[in-house]
Amino acid sequence: MGDRYSALAVVFGVVSFALGVLVLPAAGQHIQSADATATTVASPVAHTPWGDPDLQGIWDFRTITPLQRPDDLVDKTVFTPEEAAEYEAARVASLHKDQRVEDGLELETDVAYAYNHFWWDYGDTLVEDRRTSLIVDPPDGRIPPLTPAGQLREAQRREARSRPAHGPEDRSVWERCIVGGNAGPPITPSAYNNNVQLLQAPGVVVIFNEMIHDARVVPIDGSAHLPDDIRQWRGDPRGRWEGETLVVESTNFNGKTAFRGSGAGLRLEERFTRVGDDRLLYQFTIDDPTSFTKPWTAVIPMKATEGPIFEYACHEGNYGLVNLLAGARAQDAEVAALATREPQ
Repeated sequence: MGDRYSALAVVFGVVSFALGVLVLPAAGQHIQSADATATTVASPVAHTPWGDPDLQGIWDFRTITPLQRPDDLVDKTVFTPEEAAEYEAARVASLHKDQRVEDGLELETDVAYAYNHFWWDYGDTLVEDRRTSLIVDPPDGRIPPLTPAGQLREAQRREARSRPAHGPEDRSVWERCIVGGNAGPPITPSAYNNNVQLLQAPGVVVIFNEMIHDARVVPIDGSAHLPDDIRQWRGDPRGRWEGETLVVESTNFNGKTAFRGSGAGLRLEERFTRVGDDRLLYQFTIDDPTSFTKPWTAVIPMKATEGPIFEYACHEGNYGLVNLLAGARAQDAEVAALATREPQ
């Protein structure tokens, strides 16, 4: 396990930790909030010595609220308190990896789930305003349909995953330890490592995710994006302040991370606003006309946590992938041998 700060605190000399959250613009108005502190600034925003809103700290974004509204909740945007308690209990039980019996059948749990329950950290509550989805726009809480071009890319990815891998490019970037799951961008709750640390220095913000110990350095100096022919795994981020809200706009993706079907044309806007001493509100908007039929927006509350953030040492790219490709070549050889075998 590595130290909480990795090399970032040394590089930027950032040692103070405060908190931040995001005030919702138009898309956030779809939320029917059960808690006013979830959508309004509850206290004066602290500022850094150089005058920027202070968003620094370690933020926990665990929640069992699904990204998309489930089909059986199509007409329900917010749970009642009683419904929320019932949903939370059922969801937590369904995610428990150590259960040995399901529908009367004994499970090979340790084999089927790779890790026992100790290692998973989904959280056990909905977001505080009891929404049925993290997506707030479109109002149905669903990711808009893919365009024909987006559907074609998804079909090609599925085909590559369904056969023995021809090479490492056929496996997911998470499996290859390049970019990891909930780190995005954008940031989304997942099965574990649901922590992000914000670090600030004059003219720059660092977004440091626990997953894959992934760090994005965001200039806030008015500089232009990179030329269009320079593409990056996590895109090219540029930040600006809109009042007390940090807005990060990322372009120049290489199209290989494919967040929920996105492509190289993705324009991602992330917004961070402080809404309380221990609350940060995070909002992201996906705008990719080549992949989705319309833009879509999600809102995720984050809570302050003491940490520390430990190093997530992702080794699958080091030796797991070698074994996977060796197995694929063994399968190829077996198929070839069967093809050349003379009929009995």
